[in-house]
Amino acid sequence: MTAPGLIALPPFTDEVARGLTSRPKTLPSKLFYDDRGSELFEAITRLPEYYLTRTEFEILESSSEEIARAVGPPVSVIELGAGTATKTGILLRAFTQRPARTRYFPVDISSSALTDAKERIQRECPLARIRPVVADFSNGFSFLREISGRKLVLYLGSSIGNFDWNDAVRLLGSVRDKLSSGDALLLGTDMVKEGSLLVPAYDDASGVTAEFNKNILHRLNRELDGDFDLNSFRHIAEWNPAQSRMEMYLESAREQSAVLRAAGLSVPFGCGERIHTENSYKYTMETVERMLCVSGFNLKRTWFDRSRWFGLHLANA
Repeated sequence: MTAPGLIALPPFTDEVARGLTSRPKTLPSKLFYDDRGSELFEAITRLPEYYLTRTEFEILESSSEEIARAVGPPVSVIELGAGTATKTGILLRAFTQRPARTRYFPVDISSSALTDAKERIQRECPLARIRPVVADFSNGFSFLREISGRKLVLYLGSSIGNFDWNDAVRLLGSVRDKLSSGDALLLGTDMVKEGSLLVPAYDDASGVTAEFNKNILHRLNRELDGDFDLNSFRHIAEWNPAQSRMEMYLESAREQSAVLRAAGLSVPFGCGERIHTENSYKYTMETVERMLCVSGFNLKRTWFDRSRWFGLHLANA
């Protein structure tokens, strides 16, 4: 309970304070996805450089009926990190061709994104029953237990790539713990490729990804009464082949300090000092299969786009 006259701090305050006082400095990537961040990410998915959404679309367009047959009848479809569900309608249409009405549970931290998702799916799949769920995955997946019947959990867009190995296994394992035998997971992963293809996808020519990255500072200014000067930070995207991941940073363009008054924190920066804001891991089939196995899933089948840049993996619980 908050004492009278005091304003409750956001639940991420301590995590932000730890990250900005560590070396190197970090911020949790979940902070990207306020309403503005969700809008910017949707804009990123439409950029010519951002191949991930196009290639996943390609797989769904060519293979959704095959995926539905492989999953089997009937299921509730639960999409983790659904956003505005731009790709999901393709798959749901394959499921709604069956006599039993498919139930769709889009799950996201952004309520505005879920409102858009519901409206989109109502237009594209009028036979689907839609039940949005606002949830932060850091609080677990107990909502999965509340959904009856067979379940197909979707985790698309290579969102799993934002987690390092241990955290990815922990997340997938937590999902598996809430599922029953006969349930399934459809996991999207971006596959390893040349840095010359990867870097532009995270540093587009029009600067949308840079604005998306800087929006995390704008959010801290708004929610923690901060004074970050967004013009004094540069967006950096680098391919780290040793770790098999893209890395995003905000780099201070000068020596400066920023204050988060609500958190009672002053943060000094040297010129060129960075805040690590996101990782995006890229996978081989060997690492995908091992990750699923360690998490308690059995890989059943994989679908690729024509260039084999992206994979959708169906795994049984």
